[in-house]
Amino acid sequence: MNNHSELDSNNKYKILFVCLGNICRSPAAHGIFCHIVKENGMQELFSVDSAGTYGGHQGELPDRRMRRAASARGYELTHRSRPVSSMDFLDFDLIIAMDDQNYEDLMHLAPSVEASHKIKRMASYLTTRDITYIPDPYYMGTEGFNLVLDLLEEGCRNIFSMLSRKA
Repeated sequence: MNNHSELDSNNKYKILFVCLGNICRSPAAHGIFCHIVKENGMQELFSVDSAGTYGGHQGELPDRRMRRAASARGYELTHRSRPVSSMDFLDFDLIIAMDDQNYEDLMHLAPSVEASHKIKRMASYLTTRDITYIPDPYYMGTEGFNLVLDLLEEGCRNIFSMLSRKA
């Protein structure tokens, strides 16, 4: 489904989460959103993936610290890192950037004005915190990974709520 107007069982709404290396934030958002979709029995309505603006971790599992923090909350992160491709702008209905640099990089990669309209900031889906980006937990320690998971859980719940109302 490419027009954002409705969700139906014939066409899955496709969401791509994007961060820098696709080893912390975006695979965590990917796993959280898939968990929410499964909990609500709506797997037939959504297709979810994640990617990075930097391809240096291609093929790797998410960072072990993120996998450990996510596992403690019941999320299994098994996605293998991949870089954003030009086809992503055609294939996905919504492309969600974790921070301003990811957003700007995606805007430069977008092949058309229409494609750029698919790009949104994850922080725009937060309602209980006044922040403009999802911080990269890579150098933040355990507290950073837990903070990022808190933010992603809220953002993913709000995205799901917004989209499922259209179902």
